[in-house]
Amino acid sequence: MKHAVFLGSQERVNYVYAQDVLDRLHNELFFETDRVLGKRELEEYREILSRTDYVFSTWGMPAFTREEIREYLPNVKAVFYGAGSVQHFARPFIEEGVAVFSAWAANGVPVAEYTFAQIILASKGFFQRLHRQCDGAEWANKHPAVSFPGNYEIKVGIIGAGMIGRMVIERLKTLDKVQILVSDPFLPDEKAAAMGVTKCDLDTVFAECDVISNHTANNPQTVGMMNKRHFGAMKPHAVFINTGRGAQVVENDMIEALREVPTRAAVLDVTFPEPPEADSPLYTLDNVFLTPHIAGSLGNEVHRMAEYMYDEYRAFDAGEPTKYHVTMQMLETMA
Repeated sequence: MKHAVFLGSQERVNYVYAQDVLDRLHNELFFETDRVLGKRELEEYREILSRTDYVFSTWGMPAFTREEIREYLPNVKAVFYGAGSVQHFARPFIEEGVAVFSAWAANGVPVAEYTFAQIILASKGFFQRLHRQCDGAEWANKHPAVSFPGNYEIKVGIIGAGMIGRMVIERLKTLDKVQILVSDPFLPDEKAAAMGVTKCDLDTVFAECDVISNHTANNPQTVGMMNKRHFGAMKPHAVFINTGRGAQVVENDMIEALREVPTRAAVLDVTFPEPPEADSPLYTLDNVFLTPHIAGSLGNEVHRMAEYMYDEYRAFDAGEPTKYHVTMQMLETMA
């Protein structure tokens, strides 16, 4: 029987790993300790760690240097991370020949569901027509100054056709006569054709689409990639949805464009900084709708991530193909 440990935060492991998954893992693997170990306990549990074959974790996974991996986890073969981004810890493990698996696909499902729901609402003019006053005042936006396309023959722009972007595209395909424009330099032309989308540049997406949704990978090259030129080109009724990263937007440019044409709208699940500064106009603009980074897994949805990692462990342990193995090359483009 293989040896295993949980690393990270006890609270977060309890949150993500449902009891039935924990029971299955304990039936199939030997956990010499029921504690979730952190960096402070490396010395105390040195012997147990030295025999560890598999590491399970989630948000709160500590980062290790290559030297620490060799010293404390010399036998480890795989890390199963029941959460999304592995950028903060994966490289040293991969460099040491340890397989790293991430539940990014599981975390992407609720993001795609959230985004699709917002697109459906945006196309109906929900955000611009929503009555938010509670003092009995006249419903001033019942008859807005612009018209909205509804969800027939809608034109949607997707920025970034990675895993989440593709999930959104799949859901959009359930709409009648939807036109999907995609801006992603890493998307091959033949793949775009197979997906039934039109590949174009960022300028075209912002200028032509009724709804624009950002799903770009988080890396230094994408910081500030959406600026005044893009937001200033939005249609008068267009809605910008951001579930990617706030730093990818030049915030002041977006705010200026929303002020210039107040019939535009922005639905922001991410900002930079997050949350916005106390005096940020994002709190007071009528055409900005903020949610506190809720698109990703929460509530019962987090259990899906643990299930994915359980399935990956079973496949890896049996020598069968896996789905969510993270490579060094993938780290260059994934969130």
